[in-house]
Amino acid sequence: MAGYLIANYSITNPEGYQAYIAAVGPTILAHQGEVLVAGEGSEAVEGKPGAVTIVLKFPTKEALRAWYDSPEYQEIIHLRTDNTEGVLVFADEFVMPG
Repeated sequence: MAGYLIANYSITNPEGYQAYIAAVGPTILAHQGEVLVAGEGSEAVEGKPGAVTIVLKFPTKEALRAWYDSPEYQEIIHLRTDNTEGVLVFADEFVMPG
């Protein structure tokens, strides 16, 4: 069952955040991740979300966790957390009961 990362945030330091954008892609691909949604321009329909929405898909939730905990990602995570404010969650793929 696939594992998904869903993030929504506002960029507080655009210059610092650009270093994250430049570094994160290869770490995702190295762990068989796929970028489904990424970037600014989220349209707020309800609530007050940030302008950036990210959805990543990994083969399993374990693969997602392995990427997140990997030395490569942990080395650059501060480039996101220091330059944004928002939320990040891990979610399981939905399987219709039946």
